[in-house]
Amino acid sequence: MCIRARAKVPAMPARTLAARPGRWLWTCRAGFESHLFEELEWAGAEPRLLGEALVESDAVSGPPPAFARAGYQVAATLTATSPEAIAEAATRTVLALPGRAPWAVQAFTPDTPRGNALAPVAEALESAVSARLPAERRIEDAQRAREAGALLVSLCVAPDDVTVVGAVHAREAVSLAAGGRRRMRRAGDAPSRAAMKLEEALDGLAFEPGRGDVCVDLGAAPGGWTQRLVSRGAKVVAVDPARLMPELTGNPRVKHVQESAFAYAPDEPADWLFCDMAWRPLEVAQLLAKWGRRGWAQHLVANIKLPMKDKNPILLRVRHTLVQEGGWEGLTVRQLYHDRDEVTVTAHKMK
Repeated sequence: MCIRARAKVPAMPARTLAARPGRWLWTCRAGFESHLFEELEWAGAEPRLLGEALVESDAVSGPPPAFARAGYQVAATLTATSPEAIAEAATRTVLALPGRAPWAVQAFTPDTPRGNALAPVAEALESAVSARLPAERRIEDAQRAREAGALLVSLCVAPDDVTVVGAVHAREAVSLAAGGRRRMRRAGDAPSRAAMKLEEALDGLAFEPGRGDVCVDLGAAPGGWTQRLVSRGAKVVAVDPARLMPELTGNPRVKHVQESAFAYAPDEPADWLFCDMAWRPLEVAQLLAKWGRRGWAQHLVANIKLPMKDKNPILLRVRHTLVQEGGWEGLTVRQLYHDRDEVTVTAHKMK
């Protein structure tokens, strides 16, 4: 594993900068711009901070940055200031995009206090541009856009009168949600926001645990992830010394193993391994690598907590541990909308 020199991250600009056509616009969680910048710097993509929650760079080969919620190739940054003029300019930009693929238009704002105040403006712009585009080439639903091979057209309404029009093929998009803000509804009986993290992680997979699948949930208590898995019809081995929520203790599809996740070994391989433990990231990675190396599970969904500092160097070591030591394949590492100081990893093992 190579050791990388830390990137020198510039100061945040006082005003939102215009994105350059042909480059890529990335969105991230506010406060994580420096981590996204460093990832892009390490990828040789010559990043530039545009403003809070917005980073620009050249195209990135390989997996997308872990700290990017979404990414779009910039078609234009609009300089008009009146809503009507912006809508007209944005429509002309969309019509000029190459190819004949249909469009799914999404408007969003940076996920910051200043950005969120512009949500009504973004909503109005999305409606105005959609109304101006030919109906036969519009697709309303992003999932249908992926199935149809459409373009996701983004209208980023940022502070300081900056509006960026970008696009990405829906099948290549980091997220199908506008600006990568995939909000999951919190079920009334969910014990914590942990359930929403799991729902968002599963939402991004090609398939998910179903009826009859055997899942192991490491560090399960109080049972947020176990609860959501059982609701899908899965059988769950919940591993945690602590107690589960009362409604799970008598569930016939839940087996509670009251011991440490680090000591537990399954009697037979599982279909899915889940893990959301508040534990040191490298130790969790080594635990997950052991499961991969021994063939104890076919699919992996795990949440890795990150330190206050050195997030990117730790992520490099986590990736190395999971892939090189654990043999996990198809690894994805992303900070999802419902993640905070953490990332969600997914992977699989070929039979």
